[in-house]
Amino acid sequence: MQTYSNTVLQNIISNFIDNAQKYYFTPITNGLINTTFLVSDTNNYPTYILQRVNSDVFLDTAALMQNINNAIGVLQHNTYAKIEFLKSKENKKYVSTTHGDWRVLTYINNTVVYNTTTNTKVAFEAGKIIGTFHSLLEKEDTTKYKDSIPDFHNLEIRKKQFLKALETTSVEQKTTAKKAITFTNTLFPILSPLQDLKIPARVCHNDTKLNNILFSKTNTKALCLIDLDTIMKGYFFYDFGDAVRTIVNTAPEDEKELSKITFNKELFIAFVNGLKTNSNFLTHEEIKTLPLGVVFMPFIHGLRALTDYLNGNKYYKVSYKNQNLDRAISLFSFAQKAAKELDFMTNLIYYGNPST
Repeated sequence: MQTYSNTVLQNIISNFIDNAQKYYFTPITNGLINTTFLVSDTNNYPTYILQRVNSDVFLDTAALMQNINNAIGVLQHNTYAKIEFLKSKENKKYVSTTHGDWRVLTYINNTVVYNTTTNTKVAFEAGKIIGTFHSLLEKEDTTKYKDSIPDFHNLEIRKKQFLKALETTSVEQKTTAKKAITFTNTLFPILSPLQDLKIPARVCHNDTKLNNILFSKTNTKALCLIDLDTIMKGYFFYDFGDAVRTIVNTAPEDEKELSKITFNKELFIAFVNGLKTNSNFLTHEEIKTLPLGVVFMPFIHGLRALTDYLNGNKYYKVSYKNQNLDRAISLFSFAQKAAKELDFMTNLIYYGNPST
């Protein structure tokens, strides 16, 4: 991972603010893609977020920032916290430097993110804020939004990428990944009903994992969604499934002990109840896709992680060699657990009856 000196970061942020020399930078390591720093003043008071956009993943920073700007202009409501990007001294939302493309956000004080939770209030609030996000964006024209990552959740494309990686990887990598590869064969057929959908495309967040939701430290109220780089056209079951996979499973995404991977029904009920407070925008056909979306999203994330492992860990940040493989197996395991709960999810979502 690239490291930056305090002086380099001060020089970068000086494109946006004065007196840059009085600020200090602490890495934020939650994200797997971009490089992010909490910016604090000499009194150790957090003020900004400084972030380098990963140009290996996001090939068009200008289009990405335009997507975000479009969405922020609509996400204006007294129940939704405002994300603000600073303009540079040249009146731009990001700057290009020899160290890459950088942007600055204002820091929202007294807030917290959760990687996992056992708290039903957190789950309820997560469902509620995702419903608010989509309600506010309901009328947005999807053609205004360019794909920041083309075919991000396109299963057919991801399958082709996986099969290509399988052909070109080493025998050693393939042998090590045998268990994960076997998982894919059992899960592909389950998801075939999602291949020919007749549901509306929407402006989606496309990465609604729990730690992309900002909560109040004071009352655990969900305030807004963060990490907006993947805002683009999609289907609601993407955002539903991504949130559920990180809320009802209390184990980390790269959990090695598969017995620790859970599908917590109380957390699922709480999430769905929260969503129902802001879900009038959903069509009947969209609602029918939601249970299978909870299988789809962990599977496609697992498939991407497995493909990246076979390709030599070029996409996701890893802290050890086999972390992407562990991610894949963990995600596939959760997808299998979710598949076993399809009837439970369907009964709750369609009929409000949580019985299995």
